[in-house]
Amino acid sequence: MIYESLIATLEQSLGQTRNAQNLLLARLREVEAEAEKLRQEIQALEDSATQTEQAIRSLLMTMRSSGTRYEIESEEITNSRQAEPPNKTVRQTWEKVDSRMHNSAHRLTDISQIRQANSFSTGISSPIIEPMNRRFADRTIAQACTLLLREAGRPLHVNEIYRLLVAGGMQFKGNNPTISIAVSLNRNRRFKKVAPGTFDLVIKDASQIAS
Repeated sequence: MIYESLIATLEQSLGQTRNAQNLLLARLREVEAEAEKLRQEIQALEDSATQTEQAIRSLLMTMRSSGTRYEIESEEITNSRQAEPPNKTVRQTWEKVDSRMHNSAHRLTDISQIRQANSFSTGISSPIIEPMNRRFADRTIAQACTLLLREAGRPLHVNEIYRLLVAGGMQFKGNNPTISIAVSLNRNRRFKKVAPGTFDLVIKDASQIAS
């Protein structure tokens, strides 16, 4: 009985030992599988890092070679531009720009002279002009000035033209009506400037057209 009990105890202990061994073996297999998976991931990261390094080296080489070519091409373009004579079209364009700048400066001078004349003629406050009729109410500045200059038979200053236009019913919305009149007459080929702020008709009547 004693031996049978001892054998049963030993068999039970052996069974527990085998079970523990099997559990450890299973755990070892899991750990080894996880370790293999980690090795694969590490290798994949290593491959990716290697490819990235190669791409960086390739880009650096491309940038260096492109920079060298760009410097060479830029130098060649600069040298060729310095060696080329001025283009006729470019010269003509600059001449047109210079002519427009000259005309603009001339017009600004006229406007400045008109403002100065206004300050001397009107003083600090300008008198209010009451319209006497409406003969110019529906006409443009050029049309009305043509009639005024033909009727006057002589050149008129913009201040006088302004007073006659307002007396004829023309309304001005801007703060500088005399400047508006001068600009309008300057732009119209029917009028010519004979003095600062003073204009006349280029052709006064039909007899001059025939002659």
